[in-house]
Amino acid sequence: MPLGPRSSWRLTFAGWVLFTVSAAFFTVGALRDGGLIELVASLTFLLACVVFMVPAIMNRPRSD
Repeated sequence: MPLGPRSSWRLTFAGWVLFTVSAAFFTVGALRDGGLIELVASLTFLLACVVFMVPAIMNRPRSD
C-alpha cells in the first residue's frame, strides 16, 4: 500500500528530527572531548539538518 503525501512527509521529517538529535549528541561529545575538528564537523552536520528541515516544514502537505 503506497503512502499518502502526509504520511510520507511525516516519515521523512521524523528522519530529519533523528538526524538532528544525533548531530546534537555528536556536538555534546565533541565539546566534552575538546576536539576542534569534531566540534566543527558536528556543528556543520547540525546546521545542515536544520537547513534541510526548514523547507520540509514550509512545504508540508495538508492531509492524506
